[in-house]
Amino acid sequence: MRLSDFDFPLDPSLIADRPTEPRDQARLLVLPRTGGACSHRHVSDLPSLLEPGDLLVVNDSKVVPARLTGRKRPGGGRVELLLVRPCGQDRWEALIKGKVHAGQEIEIGSDASATVLSQGPTSCMLKLASSRPLAKVLSELGQTPLPPYIKRAPTDKDKAWYQTIFAKPEGSIAAPTAGLHFTGALLARLRARGIAVTTITLHVGPGTFRPVTADRIEDHVMLPEAFEVTKEAAQAIRQAKSEGRRVVAVGTTVVRTLEAAAGQNGHVEPTTGETGLFITPGYQFRVVDTLMTNFHLPRTTLLMLVSAFAGRERLLAAYDEAIKERYRFYSYGDAMLIV
Repeated sequence: MRLSDFDFPLDPSLIADRPTEPRDQARLLVLPRTGGACSHRHVSDLPSLLEPGDLLVVNDSKVVPARLTGRKRPGGGRVELLLVRPCGQDRWEALIKGKVHAGQEIEIGSDASATVLSQGPTSCMLKLASSRPLAKVLSELGQTPLPPYIKRAPTDKDKAWYQTIFAKPEGSIAAPTAGLHFTGALLARLRARGIAVTTITLHVGPGTFRPVTADRIEDHVMLPEAFEVTKEAAQAIRQAKSEGRRVVAVGTTVVRTLEAAAGQNGHVEPTTGETGLFITPGYQFRVVDTLMTNFHLPRTTLLMLVSAFAGRERLLAAYDEAIKERYRFYSYGDAMLIV
């Protein structure tokens, strides 16, 4: 398929730069996979939209305040660093905005620095040095890594806004955004309805949002991202499937994790590793029955995955209706439920 098959026009005023408050009051477009008209609800309606026995699977990865501002030494030129993942011995893969070269020293605050060890086509390798633990440096100097389409500087409010209530293990440089809509009160209502919840972990990295540049989408290569499915989660998912209960994935990261952890028979096993699974139309889903997801950017792997689940033409028609109805788009925007 062509990259242009996943394009759509969007009024920039629909791009949300702040979340709905409270979170579960975001709008929810409900799209039946097998046909019929979509309906317009709110995330708070989820208990009535799902069925007793459904198993909700969420991503519990925590966003790291991994965006840092530094100054080149010598010279003092400003650079922005986004720490992507640790590579051992104080080494980090990073994305850098600003011109640097191997051997470049970068000053970060008063007692931290980075040295550029190598520069690749998509990222750099840094060696970090500080008299304090990196976690403290990031806590004090790091900023929330908001997506570039949010045209404002991060604030203290984003530290809570851009974090799900499920967040535990640190490791993501972008939020698993479908999970941002949940509140403690909504979870309590879901459980009271007989809907179970389990967690998996996928640390969102550049692989999730790396632009697709190949004209033929089959030529795109997903960068691997770390994930984990625990024994408890795998058991809950296998039991739900064996009993004919639906597995409801909250977000595309959950879809990729569950499908990567499933064997050919569709049984999800406890797994720790990395996945570069690229889901496009024609993919046969083995685990996921229902999907809750935000509205995604055109020409992205996220849109392609959701197109595979709902059908490309059907999904783009739903997007067209969402635009006409003035839904809010992208990370801080509204959501859709594909049932």
